[in-house]
Amino acid sequence: MKKLTCIVCPLSCSLFIEEKEELKITGNKCERGIKYAKEEIRNPKRVLTTTVKIKDGIYPVIPVRTSKPIPKDYIFPLLKKLSEVELTAPIPSGYKVLENIFNLGIDVITTREMKKLNK
Repeated sequence: MKKLTCIVCPLSCSLFIEEKEELKITGNKCERGIKYAKEEIRNPKRVLTTTVKIKDGIYPVIPVRTSKPIPKDYIFPLLKKLSEVELTAPIPSGYKVLENIFNLGIDVITTREMKKLNK
């Protein structure tokens, strides 16, 4: 039996999952908990938040994130790909650093603007 804490709403239900022929989920106080548990067991996803290098910016890195949650199996390959990226300032917030990563229909975008460093 696996145990999860539901993060869909503030109730934070303790979910208990038995994997037999079908998933048996208990402990939820609403239907959203069942949906969350099924997704987390079958295809867990996360929003990746990290930084990439930037030249001529007021800081050496700029924060980025995925536009939607990505399957957990893609997190480390995406981190490797992002470690090879270097942008050049100025960059606006919401700039697409990478588009349609791994053909998932998900982009990596900047989460703040980066002004050019005045030299």
